[in-house]
Amino acid sequence: MKIKLKFLGGAGNVTGSSYLLEASGKRLLVDCGLYQEWQLKGRNWQFPVPPDSIDAVLLSHAHLDHSGRIPKLVKEGFNGTIYCTDVTVKLAEIMLEDAGHIQEEDAFTKQRRHEKEGRKGPHPEIPLYTAEDAIKCIPLFEPVKYGESFEIGNGIKATFYDAGHVLGSAMIKISIGQNGDERSIIFSGDIGRWNAPILRDPTIFDKADYILVESTYGNRLHENMNDIKDELDEVILSTIKAGGNIVVPAFALERAQELLFYLRELRNEKRIPMLVVFMDSPMAINITEVFEDNSNYFDKETMALVRKGLSPFEFLGLKMSRTNEESKAINSIKGTVMIIAGSGMCTGGRIKHHLVTNISRTESTILFVGYQASGTLGRQILDGAESVRIFGQYLPVRARIAHIDGFSAHADKDDLL
Repeated sequence: MKIKLKFLGGAGNVTGSSYLLEASGKRLLVDCGLYQEWQLKGRNWQFPVPPDSIDAVLLSHAHLDHSGRIPKLVKEGFNGTIYCTDVTVKLAEIMLEDAGHIQEEDAFTKQRRHEKEGRKGPHPEIPLYTAEDAIKCIPLFEPVKYGESFEIGNGIKATFYDAGHVLGSAMIKISIGQNGDERSIIFSGDIGRWNAPILRDPTIFDKADYILVESTYGNRLHENMNDIKDELDEVILSTIKAGGNIVVPAFALERAQELLFYLRELRNEKRIPMLVVFMDSPMAINITEVFEDNSNYFDKETMALVRKGLSPFEFLGLKMSRTNEESKAINSIKGTVMIIAGSGMCTGGRIKHHLVTNISRTESTILFVGYQASGTLGRQILDGAESVRIFGQYLPVRARIAHIDGFSAHADKDDLL
């Protein structure tokens, strides 16, 4: 039996996850992620294999570093099936369309800036794909259920199992049968953490021939999850005392909802005073609604809340900002507020406007609750840059910079072993 496996991304770096599996005359992609490190973005423009030669894509979850090049793949000729869980279909539709809008906006902004400065950037000044391209790829998605095997063809079967990383995330087991012989490969995708809130723990397997495991944090241990509320409590209380705002760059999928979950607990335990919290991200708002509509993916503790008619993501003082007008109005509010906005690495979106307003204020806090890839604005701030460039202007960094490591949705060394 001949099985050929090639790492197309996510090896030697964090983003751009993608594997090419060739067996029994079939060519399969497991994930098709976007490169998000600045120095690797050039790789997004070309695929190492012709997209029209790929028979199917198996998608582990909706995060862009695993799904973000699917519209580009379809645009360049892929016309096969994209398999993923039902809720991943819903999340991918939201996230990929938003990514297309951002690609369009970034291309337009760069083109204007480069024309003004009389230069060209290292990458094409056109969108990698548009929002329309993203919408066109959705009919190719086919939902599958956890634990139910399905045929891909030529003796190849696949089964998705709960990965506990984000809503609908999966570890994918591919079984290849030939002439009475069978081999199995498990692609872990991103693995969640044991005893994390909201979602069930990752699935444990007892048998496989080959296992490909993510190791984003395979060489370290996370802070104790029990410390998250203590650290969040400290940031909130100290910033209220200083009279500034708490600006939180947060990923719209999972991190934003997890943050709301902990804020709700802090309020219910009366550890923090009444605080106005703005979810200033239409995408995060839409994704939170998907969470609310798919509580069957929750762990038993969170399900118990839902059965009581309670939302794990709602509390007094939470305000959803959908429109640009609502977002701009936040700047005129007196007193301390918390602003949760994307993008999570500060590469685009409304967070950049809130950074312009707050990053030079000594009384404000910029709170990071997620991974910051090298070359991103978020990484520059987290690494202690004295000034950063936002919208073409350099701003001094005077705000307090805080980071809560325990929020990670990736398994650490002990979780993996």
